[in-house]
Amino acid sequence: MTAANPRRGYILGLTAYIIWGLFPIYFKLLQSVPAVEIIVHRVLWSALFGAALLLVWKHPGWWRELRENPRRLAILALSGSLIAFNWLTYVWAVNNGRMLEASLGYYINPLVNVLLGMLLLGERLRRLQWVAVGLAAAGVAQQVWQVGSLPWVSLALALSFGFYGLIRKQAPVAALPGLVVETWMLVPIAIGWLLLNPMASSAQPEFYTTSQALWLMAAGPVTLVPLVSFNAAARHLPYTTLGFLQYLAPTLVLLQAVLLFDEHLSSSTLVAFMFIWAGLALYSVDAWLSLRKRA
Repeated sequence: MTAANPRRGYILGLTAYIIWGLFPIYFKLLQSVPAVEIIVHRVLWSALFGAALLLVWKHPGWWRELRENPRRLAILALSGSLIAFNWLTYVWAVNNGRMLEASLGYYINPLVNVLLGMLLLGERLRRLQWVAVGLAAAGVAQQVWQVGSLPWVSLALALSFGFYGLIRKQAPVAALPGLVVETWMLVPIAIGWLLLNPMASSAQPEFYTTSQALWLMAAGPVTLVPLVSFNAAARHLPYTTLGFLQYLAPTLVLLQAVLLFDEHLSSSTLVAFMFIWAGLALYSVDAWLSLRKRA
C-alpha cells in the first residue's frame, strides 16, 4: 500500500470538489438540450469512458466478486437509479434557475447522512450532532414558512445522494467499478429512451456535427474524473479533512448562482442558508473533537 501523501491528497481533493463546483457552467452550455436527454447521454458516455478507464486502471477480481454475489448487483441497480435521479434533478435545477436550491441541497447532505445513520443504521447521535441536525431542520422549516412550500429541489438532492451513499455501503465495491456497473445497468434504459424519442435532437445524425454533441460526449470524463480524483484523495487524507473540503462545491455553486447567473438571493433564503451553515459548523467541530478524542 502506498504511503499517505497529504500534499497530493489536497491537490486531488481540491480538483474533485472544484470540478463538481463548476458543473453548472458545463450544464449551462447544454441548456438547449432537455435535462432527461442530458442524463441519457451522461449515462451512455460515462459507461463507455468508465469501461475504458477500467482497462487502464486495474481493479483485480472486481467482476468475479460481483458475479459470485448477485445481491451486490441488485444493490448497484438500485443505487444507479438513485444517482440517475440525483443527476436529473441537479441538471434540471441548474438549467431552470434553481441553482441556489441545488447548493442548499448539498449543504444539507452531510446532516442528512447523520440523520439516516441514526434512523436506519441505529447509530447514536452525539449532542452537537443533534443541535446541527436541528439547525438544518430549522433552516428548511423557515423556507417552508416564508415561501409556503418545501424546497423540494434541495431535499430531493440531499435525500437521493444520502440514500445513494447508504445503499453503496451495502455493496462494498470500489468506486470506479461500482459506478461503471451502475451506469451500464442504466444503458438499456438510455438506449430505450433514444429509440422511443426519434425526434430528440441527439437522435438526428446531423446533431453529431455540432459543438453540442461534443459537450454531451464530454459528460463521460466530466462525471468520472472528479470521482477518480476524490477516491485517490481519500487514500491520502483523513476523512474529516475531505469532509471540510466538500463544502467547497456548494459554495462555488452558490457564488455562480448569484454572481454569474443573476439568481436572486432573498433575505429568507439567506436566513435558511445561515441556519444550515451554523449546523455545518457545529457538525464539523463535532467531527474534529471526535477525531481528536480517538487519536
